[in-house]
Amino acid sequence: MKTTYQIDPAHSSAQFTVRHMMISNVRGGFRSVTGTVVYDPQNPSDASVNATIDVSTISTLDDQRDGHLKSPDFLDAAKYPEITFKGTKIELAGEGEYNLTGDLTIHGVTKPVVLKVEGPTPEGKDPFGNTRVGASATTKISRADFGLTYNAALETGGILIGDTLKIDLEVSLIKSAA
Repeated sequence: MKTTYQIDPAHSSAQFTVRHMMISNVRGGFRSVTGTVVYDPQNPSDASVNATIDVSTISTLDDQRDGHLKSPDFLDAAKYPEITFKGTKIELAGEGEYNLTGDLTIHGVTKPVVLKVEGPTPEGKDPFGNTRVGASATTKISRADFGLTYNAALETGGILIGDTLKIDLEVSLIKSAA
């Protein structure tokens, strides 16, 4: 039976990692992930996933960098206030693992991506009587594919920001009332 779940923004996260100065990784994330998952454990290939991230909630623990990432040099939060994902296909990839293909829109550009999903977990009750499940997902994308091409050459050679973004998602889903 199909069940509808809402993404719990207080217990879900969208994190990213990118190479900085060709030396180390910088991590960041977004504090607002919302959306809906419709899932039938007897027919997982019929699931639907829709998620939205509020770009203004980006945090890399550096206010100056966060401001630059919200600027037209990067995400242009004023013009493109949301990152969205709409699932288009889900395939079993192993026990408790799926490949979720969908359309990811960043900076006004939509490209297909494949998320490697672990879960969902078995349903459980939280202290407030809500029924919850959880899942984790990961993928890698090219910044350039989404028009995020800002960069700078380093005096010592190389570039300031790597092109590959690793994305990690953790979602807690609350079963909607019937």
